[in-house]
Amino acid sequence: MKYLFLALAIALEVTGSSFLKASEQFTKWLPSLITVIAFLGCFYFLSLALKSIPLGTAYAIWAGLGIVLTTLISVVVFKQKIDFPAIAGITLIVAGVVVMNVFSKVTH
Repeated sequence: MKYLFLALAIALEVTGSSFLKASEQFTKWLPSLITVIAFLGCFYFLSLALKSIPLGTAYAIWAGLGIVLTTLISVVVFKQKIDFPAIAGITLIVAGVVVMNVFSKVTH
């Protein structure tokens, strides 16, 4: 259940970030409302996940997957370009999350 809560937190964070872009600095009411609701839900489910997942582990997974998914949405939906340094940076973040979860004793 703890990873389901974390997955919901990630999905809502990505949704909130995407609609934040669509809200055009909170000038459009529907995307703005979705942004606020998504972030409230995100932090609620993240708090539930933190009951049984260490903070560092949960945050690393949340942030790592969040940046990958948000970048994909920015490229596919908003037609933004991504360059090699951005891809390299994201790859390093994901590698860090993997290293932390596979090799660190902090995650258990």
